[in-house]
Amino acid sequence: MRSFDFAPLFRSTVGFDRLASALESSLSAEDSAFSYPPYNIEKTGEDTYRITLAVAGFGESELEIEQHEDTLTVVGEKKGQNGQAAQYLYRGIAGRAFKREFQLADHVRVTGASMDNGLLHVELVREVPEAMKPRKIEVKRASNDKTLIEGAAKAA
Repeated sequence: MRSFDFAPLFRSTVGFDRLASALESSLSAEDSAFSYPPYNIEKTGEDTYRITLAVAGFGESELEIEQHEDTLTVVGEKKGQNGQAAQYLYRGIAGRAFKREFQLADHVRVTGASMDNGLLHVELVREVPEAMKPRKIEVKRASNDKTLIEGAAKAA
């Protein structure tokens, strides 16, 4: 079991509480919890991403995708098979229920999901509001005309 103390890292930062808790929880979680179902996270463009989960054996109606604030949750649960339990000689395809959660950055939202050959693709996009984007500030030359002098005199 690995143990790290992140206290020195966060002594001089403000507002990074979520980052600290995400780091601590990722180190404390069991590795087996992250092994099923296998998944990929791709960057498909400047501000677009795709999460692909291998969900062989699950149909579209057996999967549930939900985004709540900064958490994306994918749940898979097999529906009953008309009361008949199959008798397997060997079972290599895992059909067990799962719940996978992904922490999303600010302003990331789900735009869609699709199934293709047993793979669930979840499309994401980062949409930063115009007010939060960097903007250029024009630097003007100060002038010594009388409007500046009059403004300073009124202020005094």
